[in-house]
Amino acid sequence: MSGPSVSIIIPVYNEEREVAGIIAAARAWLEPRGTAWEILVVDNASTDRTAAVVEPLLEDGHVRLLRNAVNRGKGHSVRRGMLEATGDLRLMCDADNAPSLASLDRLVELARDADVVIGSRSTGDAEVTRHQPLRRRIVGFGFLSLSRHLMSEPAQDIYCGFKLFRAEAAEAVFPRTRLEGWTFDVEVLAMARALGFRVREAGIAWVNRPASRLSIAGVLVPVTVELVRARRHVRAEAARARAAGFTRSPDREPVAAREG
Repeated sequence: MSGPSVSIIIPVYNEEREVAGIIAAARAWLEPRGTAWEILVVDNASTDRTAAVVEPLLEDGHVRLLRNAVNRGKGHSVRRGMLEATGDLRLMCDADNAPSLASLDRLVELARDADVVIGSRSTGDAEVTRHQPLRRRIVGFGFLSLSRHLMSEPAQDIYCGFKLFRAEAAEAVFPRTRLEGWTFDVEVLAMARALGFRVREAGIAWVNRPASRLSIAGVLVPVTVELVRARRHVRAEAARARAAGFTRSPDREPVAAREG
C-alpha cells in the first residue's frame, strides 16, 4: 500500500440517529484510497442505542468501538481516540460532519506541510450551506474572541469538530493536555503551537445541525476560569518539554498526499 494510513476518530454521545451515517460516509472516503485505515467510534457513556447501532458495523475489523465507562466529556473521548489510533494521519470528526468529508482530500494535501490542519467554517473558502441562528452566532463570536485572546490563538474557527493531525503531533500534544469538556480544542491547538508544530487553517464544507445541546451563555464564567488555567498549563507543559529535550524532527519525511 502507498500513501499514509488514516484513522478517523468519531466522538459520540447519544448519537443513535447520526452514527451509522457518519461511519458509512467515512468508509466511502477511506475505502477507495488503497491504504490502511480505521474508524474509531468513542462512545462517551451514551444512554441511548448508540453502541447497539455501531456493534453490527464492527465485523470486518476496520471499525472499532471504544466505550467510556462514565461520561468524561468530549475532550477525553477525542484524546482517547487519538492515542489509541494507529494512522499516520488522524482526523477528529464529529458525528454530524458527514458533509465535511468532501473537504478531507484538501486537508490531507495541506498535511504535507503542516502538522495540524484545522477545518474552518469561518474562512473565505469555507462552504457553509446552513448557518447557525443569528443569536447563537453572536454569542458564539463573543466567546470565540475571548478564547482566542486568552490562549493567543490566531485561528478563526477554534471549535469546529473537524481537525486533522499527523501522528507525531497527536502523540506529543494529546498526552500533555487535560481539558475534558468541549473547550479542549483551544488547549490542544495552543499546546501544538507551544511545542513547535505547524498549524494551518482551511475552509471546509459544513452544514449546521439545528439541535445543539450547548448553551454557551450558561457556561461562560466557569469556562473562562477553565481557559485561564489551561493557558498556565500549556506554558508549564511546554517549558517542561523543552527542559526534557523535546524537539520535533526537522528532517522527517513529509506525509504523502492522497494519490489520484
